[in-house]
Amino acid sequence: MNKPSPALVTQRSVQRLPRWMLLLFCAAWIVPGVFGREPWRNQDLASFGVMSAIAEGRVDWLYPTLGGLPVAPEPLPYWLGAASIWLLSPWMDAALAARLPFALLLALTLACTWYACFHLARTQAALPVAFAFGGEADPVDYARAIADGSVLALIASLGLLQLGHETTPELMQLFGISLTLWALAAAPFRSLSARIGIIAGLLVLAASGAPAVALVAGGAGWFICQLSTYEPAQRFSAWVLVAMGFAAVCAWAVGSWAWRWDLQWDSATALRLVRQWVWFLWPAWLFALWTLWRWRRQWRSRHVSVPAALAGVALATSIFMGGNDRALMLALPGLAVLAAFALPTMRRSVTAAIDWFSVFFFSAAALLIWGMYVAMQTGRPTQWWNNITKLQPGFEASFSPWALLAGLSATGAWMTLVRWRTGRSQQALWKSLVLPASGVALCWLLLMTLWLPLLDYARSARPLIERGLVALRAADCIAAPEVSPAMVAALEIYVQRPVRADAQLEPQACKVRVAFSRTPAAVPLPGWRIVAAERRNRESSELMVVYHRIDILNP
Repeated sequence: MNKPSPALVTQRSVQRLPRWMLLLFCAAWIVPGVFGREPWRNQDLASFGVMSAIAEGRVDWLYPTLGGLPVAPEPLPYWLGAASIWLLSPWMDAALAARLPFALLLALTLACTWYACFHLARTQAALPVAFAFGGEADPVDYARAIADGSVLALIASLGLLQLGHETTPELMQLFGISLTLWALAAAPFRSLSARIGIIAGLLVLAASGAPAVALVAGGAGWFICQLSTYEPAQRFSAWVLVAMGFAAVCAWAVGSWAWRWDLQWDSATALRLVRQWVWFLWPAWLFALWTLWRWRRQWRSRHVSVPAALAGVALATSIFMGGNDRALMLALPGLAVLAAFALPTMRRSVTAAIDWFSVFFFSAAALLIWGMYVAMQTGRPTQWWNNITKLQPGFEASFSPWALLAGLSATGAWMTLVRWRTGRSQQALWKSLVLPASGVALCWLLLMTLWLPLLDYARSARPLIERGLVALRAADCIAAPEVSPAMVAALEIYVQRPVRADAQLEPQACKVRVAFSRTPAAVPLPGWRIVAAERRNRESSELMVVYHRIDILNP
């Protein structure tokens, strides 16, 4: 017997979010950060270094290395970026060429989330209550409105802002989990395409460094299909097992099985995880918890069990990896779908509170961004400019009319949207998420236009490397033992010299050596002379030290 649905939805409430507006949200969120910036430090820079080395033929496609050391066995993301560089770099910058296919993956993640939610909202248990005298929402219109809400929830997620715009294997994993979510959701309605989707989704996860996630997610999907009341979904469970087999073989073939357990459970770790989840998963976790409560009698139904299971796999993976935020990112598609099913059950007072919080918070954030931009361009207010120069000494602001135009357009669109939302769309299901999503898109666009020179200067490795460039180019190769993969990539990209990062490197192999340390002063090394010591900025504890072999200074 079906449990009563908690959703009471009229036809008036399922008005569609205008397609042009939804596409504009997606474009305003995806495109900023793709163009005009350097690869940023850590994983983004390290991944680009591997892709660039493959595309230029400096390392092998099957067994790529960075600084002579093998990289993690997750070849698919590196092949994708390297192929794009190889095809497009004659006409565009290599960093942009590597970033374009990953921007496409982010767009496909949004699309998979929308269609997954659309199919789940069409299941019998997810439909709203039928009224005695009619007037309830049409099932297809209801499903579209819920799906619109899932995309808005994903765009509004704070944790996806930076990590979702990098060229890293985790972004391909995000696409893989969203494709798996779509395949499980579409199984009762799209038999052939769902079979292809589940195989492709689990293969993408396995080939991009997450084979265990692929198998556990597949196992959860198989169990849900076995319990389903839809006969096509029950038959689909066999294809889930086939996909799991392909994923296991793929992971074995590329050697991506690795033990990544880093769980140290204590009260401090638990508190850190709670803080991380609160901001990283905001606001999806708030809506998802409300869904789990209001739909608690339908937990076994597909519209709750499918997204909850995949989100739970990612959350557990993050815990077992010591609170890894990149693993936590994989929970966002499932949480976004769960969040969307909270919309038809929320009280008007709650939605009004969310609206007002969004208006004040994002308007204040936008004002802060504009204030700092004015300080960078005019030196006023003086205190703000002094703070910038103190934190980032040597930074020189530049003016771009296109960035200013984009910022003004985005701010004007935000003010128009606030007025439109509060004046005309009081009944729409997606009303509670349109302002959080547009506020996040606004702030991201402002940061990636008005603040881009400052962020590039602060987060790129180029300024630091260029300060020691003369000393670094004094030899044919650079020894960099025990240097992080990101800085090895920076040395290869910006110095354009071969880098050898093997810790067992012979001292005489290279005439220049680089070390990065957190000591207040450079540490002398026997047989080497310090010729340069640079910090990224005054507040940074990281010191780059350049050594020349003594025999080249005193032949």
